[in-house]
Amino acid sequence: MNAPPGPLAADAAAGSTAGAAPLVAATLAAFVDRLAFADIPAEVARRAQHLILDGTGIALASTGFDFAHRTLTAMRGLAGEGATPVIGFPDRLPLRDAALVNGVLVHGLDFDDTHLGGVVHATASVWPTVLAVGARHGAGGREALAAYVAGIEVAARLGAVAKGGFHQIGFHPTGLIGAFAAALAAGKLMGLTAEQLVTAQGIVLSLASGSLEFLEDGAWNKRLHPGWAANAGITAASLAQQGFEGARRAYEGRFGLYASHLHALHDPANLALATAGLNEVWEVMQVAVKPFPACHFTHACADAAIVLHGGGIDPAGIARVRALVPAEVVKTVCEPVANKRRPANSYDAQFSIPFIVAAALLRGRFTLTELTPDAIRDPAILALADRVDYEIDPGSGFPTYYSGEVIAEMQDGSTRRHREHQNRGCGDRPLSEADIRRKFDDNAARAVATPRARRIAAALLALDAAADLGAVAALLGGA
Repeated sequence: MNAPPGPLAADAAAGSTAGAAPLVAATLAAFVDRLAFADIPAEVARRAQHLILDGTGIALASTGFDFAHRTLTAMRGLAGEGATPVIGFPDRLPLRDAALVNGVLVHGLDFDDTHLGGVVHATASVWPTVLAVGARHGAGGREALAAYVAGIEVAARLGAVAKGGFHQIGFHPTGLIGAFAAALAAGKLMGLTAEQLVTAQGIVLSLASGSLEFLEDGAWNKRLHPGWAANAGITAASLAQQGFEGARRAYEGRFGLYASHLHALHDPANLALATAGLNEVWEVMQVAVKPFPACHFTHACADAAIVLHGGGIDPAGIARVRALVPAEVVKTVCEPVANKRRPANSYDAQFSIPFIVAAALLRGRFTLTELTPDAIRDPAILALADRVDYEIDPGSGFPTYYSGEVIAEMQDGSTRRHREHQNRGCGDRPLSEADIRRKFDDNAARAVATPRARRIAAALLALDAAADLGAVAALLGGA
C-alpha cells in the first residue's frame, strides 16, 4: 500500500492554497489509498461479498438474453480475443472490453443493487472493474474486496451530493458517478499514488456519461452505462499512472461534475456529502438489494400491489388505481403516461409504474416472467394499467427510502390501500442473507448447472480467503 500523504502533501496534490480545505478529489484519493482490508469492519466485508454474489448471479442470468450476446459480439469484433474472462461465457476479451461486457451483464436486467441516497447502481461498475483489473494485477481476495468497498463508498457519497438532481436534468448517475468510482477502484489495484488517484478523477471527468433518453422508447442505452463507466475508469487510471495530466477541480470547478450536470440544482454546500463520514460510516451497509427486476423507484408500489392481491382484491371490481410516488421519480417511472401504460418492450416495462402496479395486482408477483413478450402484451394487464394514475406522495421518504402507496378505488365505492414507506431491501429493511442466496440460486439456474452455481457461490462468499482473483475470474467465466 502506498504511504499516506501528510496534510500538506494532500493539499499540494489537489492544488489547494495554504489554509484552504483539501479538494474533494484529494480527500477521496487519500481515503482510497489508505484503505486496507483490515480497516473494514467484518459485517461490511461480509455485506460486500453478498453484493458481489448478487451482481454475479444477475450477470449469469443475463447471458440468456439477446442484449448480452449482441454486446459480446460487438466487443469481440473490435479487438478480438484477450486474456480477461467474461462472466458466464467461455470468451476472453481484452481487459477493458471484458469489463464493459461484465458491466452490461450485471446491470442489463435492472435487477442489480442500488445505493438509495446516491441513487446509483455502484456494483455494476465497480465489480467488473475490480474483477478485470484485480485479475490482471494478481490481486488477492482481500485486496479486491478493499478496492470494491472503496469504490462503493466513493460512489455512494458522490451520488448523494446531487440529491436526486441528475435524474431531473436527464443524466443517469450510474454512468456518471460509476466512472469516478471505477477510476479509484482500478487505480487502487494498479498501485497508483494518492496524487495519481487525484489525477485519475480529473481525467475521468471528461469520460463519464449517461443519458436518460432511453426512457422515451425503452432503448438499451442504460444497460451500457455501468460497463462504459468501468471502461472509462480503467482508462483514466492508466493514463494517470503514466503522467497524463487531469483537471484538478473535478467536483468543485466552474465546469466540474456538479456545475456542468446539475446547473441551478447544484448547491455547493452539498459538496460536504462527498467526503462525510469516511472511515466511520460505511455506505456499503445502505446498498439495497432488489427483490424485483425493475427500476428501484417502482418497488414500494409493486410490494403494495402484491399485498393488495394477497388480500383477495378482485381486479375486475377496480374502478381506478392511484399510485403515490416521490416527486423526484415521476420523470423516470410515471411519464409520459401514455408510454408507461403501453410499454414498447421489457426494458420499457421495468420503468413503468402503471404496468408494474397492474401486473402485481393481477398476478401477485413481479418477476422476469412478467417481462416476457406475452406478459407485456397481456390484455388484462394493459386494461388495468389504463386505470392506474400516479400522484405525488406527501409522506415520501425519498431519497432515504423509495416510498410508495397503492390505493384501489372499487366500483362499489369502497377503497383498498396499502403503503410501503421503507422499500423492501433498503438498508433499514434489508433482504436477509438467505434471501440473497435464493435470489442468486434462481438467477444462476437460468444459465448454469447447480453444481457450478454452488462452486461460484462458495468462491464469492469466501472471497476474503482467495489467494488469486484471477482464479475466481476464470471460474466465473466458465474455466
